[in-house]
Amino acid sequence: MPMPFRTLQDRLHHQDMSLGEKLRQISWTYILLISVVAAIGFFMLYSAANGQWDPWAERQVARFAIGIVAMILLAMVNIRIYLRYAYVFYAFSLVLLVAVDVRGVIGMGAQRWIDFGFIRLQPSELMKIALVLTLARYFHGLSIEDIGRPTSLIAPLLMTIVPVLLIFKQPDLGTALMLVMASGIVFFAAGVRLWKFALVLIAGLAAVPVGWGVLHDYQRNRVLTFLNPERDPLGAGYHILQSKIALGSGGMFGRGFMQGTQSHLNFLPEKQTDFIFTMLAEEFGMVGGLTLLALYTLIVIFGLVIALRCRHHFGRLLALGLTANFFLYVFINIAMVMGLIPVVGVPLPLISYGGTVMLTLMCGFGVVQSVNVHRDLQLGRRGGGEDP
Repeated sequence: MPMPFRTLQDRLHHQDMSLGEKLRQISWTYILLISVVAAIGFFMLYSAANGQWDPWAERQVARFAIGIVAMILLAMVNIRIYLRYAYVFYAFSLVLLVAVDVRGVIGMGAQRWIDFGFIRLQPSELMKIALVLTLARYFHGLSIEDIGRPTSLIAPLLMTIVPVLLIFKQPDLGTALMLVMASGIVFFAAGVRLWKFALVLIAGLAAVPVGWGVLHDYQRNRVLTFLNPERDPLGAGYHILQSKIALGSGGMFGRGFMQGTQSHLNFLPEKQTDFIFTMLAEEFGMVGGLTLLALYTLIVIFGLVIALRCRHHFGRLLALGLTANFFLYVFINIAMVMGLIPVVGVPLPLISYGGTVMLTLMCGFGVVQSVNVHRDLQLGRRGGGEDP
């Protein structure tokens, strides 16, 4: 007669956790932080619509509710399932990216969406999860000696370059850069040596003249405007100049909820999406902006702690990569609206209006929670139990 499992760790190793045990392993504080940030987003979208829940806030609440359910369900999924089907999900996401190039829907000058009738999907957002999942799966199967061989990096580099080029062609420079940076973080965490990053950086710098030539006119204008916003204050420089005016007018404590002049008099463009942080800073000042940044920081710290506590390499890389992806959303958006980097069209996570972004973010959080729930599970390099 087999001996009963004596500890939760034994039950994890034998994949015999009950639903109740899995629910207890979920970090509910992590979910609370995510919910608080999302609630701030609801009220900012309410303000952006001049005190109306329609058209943005109401839909965002519904999407977040669906996302919460999806997050908890994904947290319940055994981590072995993600390991086993990582390449399948990557292939599916890649097919959708190709489909965008063939029959995608054009919006705001870019071909980024697929219209299924009941939902409009942006496959590049799915690829942000799929690529991290696939790289974590690949590096989990390698030893340190394998990672040290340059030939072992050919496959993950190709897995990164192909979707990056497809997304850049849409064109979506912001998402392409996010994929490159998130992948680089996973490569580094997997043990790739710094000198190899230096070689890639040198090659990238050498390719800048070629890259400048393939940029679209509006992308080149964004770079030139970043260097000198006043060169075209009513054209390419209008967005960032108005954003800086709104940020400065908020002062320490802001003008008050729904009292921002730049946003409510329609001087501030895209106030419900890319420039929503500017509206928040105008209405709640530097204190409001720093409070949101503090909440974001706590979410990132929770993700890093989950990654560090995980006993298997796959989970560590997965949680770290998805947390890095979330951080890049925050960093790029806020740096963009402050004029520290060119405008690239990256939304503020959980705050900006957007269906695919909200749902993929919540799914990413769910996968991170699954890493936390199954952190003590033993995974061999081939995806089964411990290697002999």
